[in-house]
Amino acid sequence: MTILSGLTEQIYADRDIMGLFSGPGTIRRMLAVEAALARAQAHCGVIPDRAARSIHDVCHAEDIDAILDLEAIATASMLAGNIAIPFVKQLTAAVRRVDPEAARFVHWGATSQDVLDTALVLQLQQVAAQLDQDLDAAQRACARLTAAHRDTIMVGRTWLQHALPTTFGVKTAGWLEALARAQRRLRHDAEQAALLQFGGAAGTLASLGDAAPAIAGALAKELGLALPNMPWHAHRDRLADMAATLGVLTGTLGKIARDVSLMAQTEIAELAEPGGPGRGGSSTMPHKRNPVSCAAILAAATRVPPLVSTMLSSMVQEHERALGGWQAEWDVLPQICALTGGALRHVAGMLDGLEVHAANMARNVDATNGLILAEAYALALGARIGRMEAHELIEQASQEAVRRNCSLKASVREALAKHEATRDLLGDHDLDRLGDPANYLGEAQSICDRVLASWAGSSS
Repeated sequence: MTILSGLTEQIYADRDIMGLFSGPGTIRRMLAVEAALARAQAHCGVIPDRAARSIHDVCHAEDIDAILDLEAIATASMLAGNIAIPFVKQLTAAVRRVDPEAARFVHWGATSQDVLDTALVLQLQQVAAQLDQDLDAAQRACARLTAAHRDTIMVGRTWLQHALPTTFGVKTAGWLEALARAQRRLRHDAEQAALLQFGGAAGTLASLGDAAPAIAGALAKELGLALPNMPWHAHRDRLADMAATLGVLTGTLGKIARDVSLMAQTEIAELAEPGGPGRGGSSTMPHKRNPVSCAAILAAATRVPPLVSTMLSSMVQEHERALGGWQAEWDVLPQICALTGGALRHVAGMLDGLEVHAANMARNVDATNGLILAEAYALALGARIGRMEAHELIEQASQEAVRRNCSLKASVREALAKHEATRDLLGDHDLDRLGDPANYLGEAQSICDRVLASWAGSSS
């Protein structure tokens, strides 16, 4: 169960999460489950206290390689069908070397999937905790940007074209709200997934007889997990929910990266990723400053959706234990976690040091000689002569402004002056007011204020 796959993976995936799901990381949590199982059974009087202590001590050995051969476990799993079977054999042998009597009680009453799924749940709790911290950091950076650029006027773009004036704070407020929603979903799904898996061979715990409920309760308590009403071996909806939530989060991160990368293009130059030695250079072009964080985030946002699809497809499992569907999850869910974590780390770091070029934002607002305010002119005029008539007049004035490369304000003034019926509808003061982007921001600043207040209230 390792996803360390070559030199490039750590560009996109989070190194800590990759380590968590590495071979040693997974085995460590499987050992924690086996030790907790022994302690729970001793607590319930099913196995001797001494046996539980011996199993616990072996499972908590500082050097895993001293008790287990991970390469041999991986090799044997090709015939066994999963890593738990050779793992239990090696663990039993390790316990036998220090306490032959205790070896009889290793993995008592459990099945392979109990150990693998519960170890996975423990890993997912750590993943969720890390992502939660990184989401906090990304949101704080967004909040700072929103507060600082509440009034920084920029072009609002639709279909990649200039639309109307907005503020950069509105854009970052949108990022902030989306990240906050993602955090709420992640917390909910992590809580729902924090469940013990313990059902024995077919989900009935028949091997433990009347002691089964007490052992299950004690094991859940030992591991800090909730005790479900029944095992969930073939019901993977909670894991699929979490995978889907991570997929949506990665999509949100991709949206942020797409915005930043488009605004960082040379011709626009409104934003730039944080600089630094060795960051974003080119092997041939010394002048280049490539948006490398955006590239990593967008790569993750491209890779994660098909992995989420695999998690959804693998939900269709057979009877009480799956044939193929469960196995399909083993590498896919860790990859989703690591890629999402990597993208989130990139976003948090990028936003924290994001360079905002307000002067270039203002320059781009003026790039169309006032055409960005055509709607403002049309609405003001429409109140006097009707919406359709005003729309046609301003559309013609806009086309004339483009043809002559003059300002829209001048073109509108000339268009109005051509007809006695429209000559006095908008005076110079009106035209000056309508030609100022600061006067056509609508709810922009209020949106920033509301989002910041809501976020501050929910995070306090």
